[in-house]
Amino acid sequence: MSQPLKRSRENENVAKAAGVVGLATMLSRVFGFIRDMVVAGLFGAGVVTDAFFVAFRIPNLLRRLLAEGSLTVSFVPVFTEYLKRRSREEALELADVTFTFLSALLVAVSIAGVLLAPYIVAVMAPGFVKHDAQYELTVLLTRFMFPYIFFISLVALCMGILNSLRHFAAPALSPVVLNISMILAALLLRDFFSEPIFALAVGVMVGGVLQLAMQWPFLLKMGIRLRPNFRLRHPGLKRIGLLMMPAAFGAAIYQINVFIGTVLASLLPKGSVSYLYYADRIVELPLGVFAIAVGTAALPSFSDQVARGEFEDFKRTLSFSLRLILFITVPATVALLALREPILSVLFQRGAFDAAATVATAEALLYYTLGLWAFSVIRVIVSAFYSLQDAKMPMKAAIVALIVNVAASIALMGPMRHGGLALATSLASVVNVLILGFVLRRRIGSYLNRDFYRSLGKMAAASLVMWLSIMLVEAIFPWRIADAFDRRLLFLTASVTFGLTTYFAASWALKSPEMTMAIRTAKAKLGGKG
Repeated sequence: MSQPLKRSRENENVAKAAGVVGLATMLSRVFGFIRDMVVAGLFGAGVVTDAFFVAFRIPNLLRRLLAEGSLTVSFVPVFTEYLKRRSREEALELADVTFTFLSALLVAVSIAGVLLAPYIVAVMAPGFVKHDAQYELTVLLTRFMFPYIFFISLVALCMGILNSLRHFAAPALSPVVLNISMILAALLLRDFFSEPIFALAVGVMVGGVLQLAMQWPFLLKMGIRLRPNFRLRHPGLKRIGLLMMPAAFGAAIYQINVFIGTVLASLLPKGSVSYLYYADRIVELPLGVFAIAVGTAALPSFSDQVARGEFEDFKRTLSFSLRLILFITVPATVALLALREPILSVLFQRGAFDAAATVATAEALLYYTLGLWAFSVIRVIVSAFYSLQDAKMPMKAAIVALIVNVAASIALMGPMRHGGLALATSLASVVNVLILGFVLRRRIGSYLNRDFYRSLGKMAAASLVMWLSIMLVEAIFPWRIADAFDRRLLFLTASVTFGLTTYFAASWALKSPEMTMAIRTAKAKLGGKG
């Protein structure tokens, strides 16, 4: 196979895998928004929801640190190298050893978390300590949900194995199970508890068990059974461990920064934690559907190219992956800035979540959105470092970014309250991207070629056209937060539909290569010429 054809095929593999992950994640996000709409409508934004979100964020943070943020990105390059340079039997033995070690570690972490919950909550939300009822509720919820880390971390290991073997759908779909479990629990079980919010905690735990169970049929289909293997001195496990320690800090920098925001938000007026949470959920839509999808899809390709020593192809795939992310992230940023209040109003403004909560949450969303491009790009750049089996540099960049986040948060939370915390998170992520981008260029040479900058210019021009179209909709059909729901929904539907149509039309007119590839892929799926 010729090199240009091989490169084109690898780019298409990344795009197709990202499409699978993106569609699955989109479905998950849809159910996630339904879940948040149910939670907002039933529980609002206040003391009880703040307690739940803090308690739920603790195992979620550990999931990013111990599982997706470190284990997956450390496991995939080493496992891929075993598959390419050794035998399948040796690779499967490495999977068994990793499964055994991780299971034992997670049992210990879960027990420690249950026992130390009062101290963990005091660190996570120091402002809750002076409010006895809220503090005690948060501790109780934390103790109940902490073992979720056991199930979801094993799901992350399964994801690493399946992704290395180029199967992406099952791991990406598993969060749908969690969201459905939480929705049903909120609707059906809240009357069974003296504190109704506890029903959500039950939904979390049931969802964790079901997510893990969902992976097993796909592993078995590929001949992987994950049996106990106590060869804990396995050299592959040691290499994963050496990557995993710094990776636990480096890859999860966004979540760590959000955690810092949660700690400081607990010191602000009530509802601040919830405002940040709901705004973060909106940002997570493009971030999860596209940025994480491309990062997830690209890591096995990066690792494969590095294992084969094909560094020029590696740089081209990296440039293509960044273009693919920005093709969606750039217009998503413009749309969120223009429509942040209508989006939040339609999704959450009902029941206990009033117009004032919408306005406060929109302020946080504004400042998170300014960093959306950095949140997205970092996913791919960090994957590039891990494919090179270098986790130290992301850790060093993360330390600098953390310092920036803490300093900016403390400086901005006074005058800007929760909006300042969101802005600090964005600034920290921008610093992180700039450091890693500069170091990666020095290490592998220039990877942002002329095609990258040409495509970026076309994305910016198409996004400007989209913004003008949204402004036209508002000029004809003015937005008012106090309007009835059906009128607010009509405004948002018209703006999104017109905006997306003009963006894709402008991209097609400008001959954007990403748009051309999307059309070609769609034609191939429909049976046309690919």
